[in-house]
Amino acid sequence: MVYDVIIVGGSYSGISAGLQLARARRQVLVIDGGRRRNRFANHSHGFLGQDGRDPGTIASEARTQLLAYPTVTWVSQSAIQASTSPSGFRVSVERGEQFTARRLVLATGVVDKLPDIPGVFERWGQRVFHCPYCHGYELDGGHIGVLAASPLAIHHALMLPDWGPTTLLLNKVFEPDAEQLASLAARGVTVIDEPVLSVSGAQADVTLASGQVITFAGLFTQPRTYMSSPLAEQLGCEFEAGPTGEFIKVDAMRETSVKGVFACGDAAIGAGNVAIAVGEGARTGGAAHQSLMFR
Repeated sequence: MVYDVIIVGGSYSGISAGLQLARARRQVLVIDGGRRRNRFANHSHGFLGQDGRDPGTIASEARTQLLAYPTVTWVSQSAIQASTSPSGFRVSVERGEQFTARRLVLATGVVDKLPDIPGVFERWGQRVFHCPYCHGYELDGGHIGVLAASPLAIHHALMLPDWGPTTLLLNKVFEPDAEQLASLAARGVTVIDEPVLSVSGAQADVTLASGQVITFAGLFTQPRTYMSSPLAEQLGCEFEAGPTGEFIKVDAMRETSVKGVFACGDAAIGAGNVAIAVGEGARTGGAAHQSLMFR
């Protein structure tokens, strides 16, 4: 069978793209390995109508709604290879099966590389975060730490005083210049230029090299992001530099540099947010459908 569209990635953006195509009565195959980027978090915030819900429940219910459409098929496998074919595109999964489609949507997401400090990974999504809009409000105005992993920490530190008193932990990652220090002071941010040894405790107890321990309601940091799938590179898609890593380059219609291949979600935009992923997925699904009709 040749599908109209294969969507690789069945998280928020992939399901949203699939929903547009299913409602256009197109034959859609979703291939998903089951590793959502936000699987470490217990609550999702800032998504209209879903604020505060378990992100896994949101994804599960969305999948159920998508699969209610008779033209949708779901394969719970990781896609490992993609190439062009006479019919359009061929995608192979880890069991060895191959599938073909006229169009391909990459909703493959990214992987976060966190600072290599004991206790950070264990608290990721619980007390260590990257998005103030997703998690800042729930810290209830408590003391917030910004753990520098790159110069982007300045941006975090200037934003977060709206959610609580903020301390920037430079951790010897970089040194703010005079203008940046003045901006931080104007926002009331405390700056500590001392290595961080570990993070522990039920909240976020940061132990500094001097032995001092500072308790924060939560920590924000700037993970580096990497493609979670090799498919875009295998197909020859162009990438562009983003604030945390490279992203798949798309045009206004969410099409990559490879004609017939579209991309959405965290793999194609530097904004790790459920609401944005859903919106971008809807745009991409519509664009892929129009490409089937008009060319």
